Amino acid sequence: MMEAGADLLHLDVMDGHFVPNLTMGPDMCAAVRRHLPDAFIDVHLMVTDPGLFIEPFVRAGANHLTFHVEAVDGAEASELALRIRNDGATAGIAVNPPTDVARVLPLIEHVDLVLVMSVNPGYSGQSFIAPVLEKVRVIAPRLRADQRLEMDGGIGPREAVECRAAGCDVIAAASSIFRKSDYRAAIDALRRAAARQRSSTDQ
Repeated sequence: MMEAGADLLHLDVMDGHFVPNLTMGPDMCAAVRRHLPDAFIDVHLMVTDPGLFIEPFVRAGANHLTFHVEAVDGAEASELALRIRNDGATAGIAVNPPTDVARVLPLIEHVDLVLVMSVNPGYSGQSFIAPVLEKVRVIAPRLRADQRLEMDGGIGPREAVECRAAGCDVIAAASSIFRKSDYRAAIDALRRAAARQRSSTDQ
């Protein structure tokens, strides 16, 4: 995937509780790190108790860990972000489509990245939920220059344009890449779409 032009690898971790599915754990992350020593590994913790997973995933080679505001909120969330940083990774907070954006706003200052889910987490292949772009428009002006805004779920080239226009600078894509036979062409299409939007915005 990195050879096909991806900037990072986004690993979805599901515990069978926060979301119905059960997916990869730290061993999978460690295997990715062994085979791709220079890749940036972005771990998305769709789990009920993200604190249990920080040390194992950092030890396995994760560069970044994002947890959900629906799982950990308030002071506990800011403390968790600090734990992640102290363990050597960057920290992110994610917000699901039905969740009011107000829940994540007080936590922005404590994280390196905000992830807006554009599908309900737990299953791949879902359609992009366009109204979540309003969350991006609310969050983007509040970010520092060193923070990132990521969108995840149902993103193809058309959605990439919309995400970029709203303020996202990181896009996590799965189906629009893995369902194609040519990964490089699929990634290039996403990149070109985002670049066109960036150019039109800069004019």
